[in-house]
Amino acid sequence: MSATAFTGPLFAGNVLNSDGTGNLAGVGGSSGEQNLGWTDMVQAQVIYQATNGSSAGVYTTSLVIPANSFITSIDLFVTTGWTGTAKTLGFGTTASATALTTAGAVDGTNLGKVTVTPGTGATQISNWLNVGPTDVQIVVTSTNTGSGVATLVVKYAQAYNSYTTGNGNIVY
Repeated sequence: MSATAFTGPLFAGNVLNSDGTGNLAGVGGSSGEQNLGWTDMVQAQVIYQATNGSSAGVYTTSLVIPANSFITSIDLFVTTGWTGTAKTLGFGTTASATALTTAGAVDGTNLGKVTVTPGTGATQISNWLNVGPTDVQIVVTSTNTGSGVATLVVKYAQAYNSYTTGNGNIVY
């Protein structure tokens, strides 16, 4: 099977520009209020509790989120539970280990799907809403090393903050 790459972002909708009437488009219509939206982009990678670099408990992924993107969700599918005295992990970037969650915010003990959230920290919430003006690489920090294995899935609206007017309308 072959693949097709787009430089994105990808928009979907049938009314590209609002016509000022305030009307909503009907099925197959092309006039009314703009109804373009972003497609969710997805990157995924198997990660390990063990170290893959020079710092104990730090796993640097190959997941790189494009600049100005809005992270819509992060999920962890644990297939081998985290082991050791502390079975928690946190998510960040190569710039800051706590950019996306606080340290130890996620419990990797049990098998299954774990939904990751930014928590209540203003910095983490802000980093999900806009990853910033440069691409970011995702880093996972475990409280201790061990034998845990999971698939990390990150969904995001590519370059969302580069193409909005502040009220959600897309400017392209």
